[in-house]
Amino acid sequence: MAKGLQGFSWTMLLLLCAIQELGAWAMHTAVEGPGLGQPGDPALLAGGRVKRGWVWNQFFVVEEYTGTEPLYVGKIHSDSDEGDGSIKYTISGEGAGTIFLIDEITGDIHATERLDREQKTFYTLRAQARDRQTDQLLEPESEFIIKVQDINDSEPRFLEGPYIGSVAELSPIGTSVMQVMASDADDPTYGSSARVVYSVLEGEQHFTVDSKTGVIRTAVADLDRETQDRYEVVIRATDMAGQLGGLSGSTTVTIVVTDVNDNPPRFPQKMYQFSIVETAPVGTAIGRVKAEDSDVGENTDMTYQVKDEEGVEMFKVTTDSNTQEAIISVQKPLDYESKKVHTVVVEALNKFVDPRFVDLGTFRDQTIVRVSVLDVDEPPEFRPPSNLMEVQEDAHVGSIVGVVTALDPDTANHPVRYAIDRSTDTERIFDIDANTGAIVTGKVLDRETAGWHNITVLAMEADNHSQVSRASLRIRILDVNDNPPELATPYEAAVCEDAKPGQLIQTISVVDRDEPQSGHRFYFTLAPEATNNHHFSLLDIKDNTAAVHTQRVGFNRQEQDVYLLPILVVDSGPPALSSTGTLTIRVCGCDSNGAIQSCNSTAYVVSATLSPGALIALLVCILILVVLVLLILTLKRHHKSHLTSEDDEDMRDNVIKYNDEGGGEQDTEAYDMSALRSLYDFSEIKGGDGGGGLGEGVPSGNPASELHALPQWVQSPDLDFSVFRDYICKKVEQADEDLSVPPYDSFQTYAFEGSDSPVPSLSSINTWSSGSEQDFSYLRVWGPRFRQLAALYAGRRGEEDSEES
Repeated sequence: MAKGLQGFSWTMLLLLCAIQELGAWAMHTAVEGPGLGQPGDPALLAGGRVKRGWVWNQFFVVEEYTGTEPLYVGKIHSDSDEGDGSIKYTISGEGAGTIFLIDEITGDIHATERLDREQKTFYTLRAQARDRQTDQLLEPESEFIIKVQDINDSEPRFLEGPYIGSVAELSPIGTSVMQVMASDADDPTYGSSARVVYSVLEGEQHFTVDSKTGVIRTAVADLDRETQDRYEVVIRATDMAGQLGGLSGSTTVTIVVTDVNDNPPRFPQKMYQFSIVETAPVGTAIGRVKAEDSDVGENTDMTYQVKDEEGVEMFKVTTDSNTQEAIISVQKPLDYESKKVHTVVVEALNKFVDPRFVDLGTFRDQTIVRVSVLDVDEPPEFRPPSNLMEVQEDAHVGSIVGVVTALDPDTANHPVRYAIDRSTDTERIFDIDANTGAIVTGKVLDRETAGWHNITVLAMEADNHSQVSRASLRIRILDVNDNPPELATPYEAAVCEDAKPGQLIQTISVVDRDEPQSGHRFYFTLAPEATNNHHFSLLDIKDNTAAVHTQRVGFNRQEQDVYLLPILVVDSGPPALSSTGTLTIRVCGCDSNGAIQSCNSTAYVVSATLSPGALIALLVCILILVVLVLLILTLKRHHKSHLTSEDDEDMRDNVIKYNDEGGGEQDTEAYDMSALRSLYDFSEIKGGDGGGGLGEGVPSGNPASELHALPQWVQSPDLDFSVFRDYICKKVEQADEDLSVPPYDSFQTYAFEGSDSPVPSLSSINTWSSGSEQDFSYLRVWGPRFRQLAALYAGRRGEEDSEES
């Protein structure tokens, strides 16, 4: 069928081309005009006919030509062509010589290759007409276009696939899902080859597609995600506007049905049973229940709650956000002896309810949870739980402080035994009766030492000591008046010699270690032994303080400088206790303003005459003196150690290296020669035996002689170097035996030349004073470089000769 349609298409195309050629021929004929003769007729040219140039129409070539012969495209022609073959036609441009060939004589153009309009729609070429003999242009070069004629050879294609769309379940009919679009590579301006229409091949019972726009819509209103959550719909696109012979292409569209909250939660069971021991602490999880929901995502989010009053009081329900389970936990302590089974009603409801589907039913469900309480062997319980007891501090040993009671909560009601945790009563101040729980005193109590005692009482089953309960007990020691009042401090007062009667000397107060519930009340009087006192009086101020006043005019330090005043203090009891304290009163000298100047007590004088500023200044001075003494001692010690280190002779410390460069012969003051000579005293060495050396064989007065012996120092035979050897050996021995310092891994160099040196000393330091008879007069003729040396030696030698003569 397809081959028949294709042959029909080729037939129609060839027919069109023939009609086109006839049109072109008719146009050419009409342009020339009837009866005008052939182009190029001399008579016509003589009559003045105007040259009209190129003659052609627009060229077309059909695409996808499958014939064996080249396809005729058209003909170019010049009106100057007389048909004698004198004009040569050529073309250039796109495809010239490869795709398109031209007959040089006739101007016929043929296509030699199969063309595809979808790749290239037209070709631009240029035509030339030249004289075959001279190759000159007879017509100006002209541009022409060859268009590729389209055929329906490209099927529609869905280029944006694969397509995935979604639609909510229970959506109404005609709800838009998505849009698909196909493209056709054929020419949309030519025929219907590129006009595409859409249709549904598979899935038409649930979805439809708009034939022009490609919009897919729902065809039913009862799409249910819980029944089927995905549909595969095949969409077909056909060109030629869907007519017979059109090409088509198809694609598969995946449509996902999204969820809505159209299903309420449902418990799989109407009753759940759990058990838990009665000793489970508050917050212990009993179990989990879960209501199922056919929806997905947030539509399955639920909340749980307890509906009955008993369950709300005893249990708590929370929701696990990850698993959407209800967690049932203990909210109040359980008691097997009180109630063995609890019934709880748990309700589940959706968190997000869609109002569009409320008519489908209630979106909640309930279930019953039965909780069985298991009995366990529990430790005794203290009743009542009061933890405060009181006892008088003067209670005798063995007195009862109080009684604690504990009962076994189990049905068996085992007997209970009591004990005190001795880690809380290490001094064993209290004891307890193991059977009755009576707490008694074990030692004498003293509130002033410890007013409170915190102990832990243990209660355990008589036949199972592992079942133990603990109770903290606070015992308060009640005060009794067993401590007399005392003066707050050992009071000392001062009175001026010129004091007047009634002058306040001192205000005194007392302290009492007891703490009566009604508060302290103290009474002050002079002790009986002070009844004959006529110097001072005591006044009770009634606020637990008393004031001491003078009772006479003036005092004399020479007669009596210290008075001792006994004071009796009594508390309010019961029973009333008293004590006597002594107030020391010193007689002092005062100025006109009443300020104390001096007393007979040295300590008091110092404290009265020196102000705090003076004391600080005195301390600063003493501190400065101590620092100066320490500094002087440190400097002396440092100086002594420095002298000691200088006395220790160490050749390593005596080696001095000078890197200075002298000023040559003119520099006579660079070094102190006498200081260098003093390093080793060779004054005893004389040069009587160390004579002239090489100078003896040369006449001293011959100026032509240029060779002279240098002055030499010859060792005296009586020189003793044992001192140096002993010193060096001593230092070597000390270095070998001293393990406290690292060894010197270097050569020890000493400024000493031994007696066996094969080379005599070349130094001229001691030559002039060694008694040598060497004549240095030859140095004067050595040139300007030795002028200074000649002045030092030859000149001095001349002076010595003159002195000897």
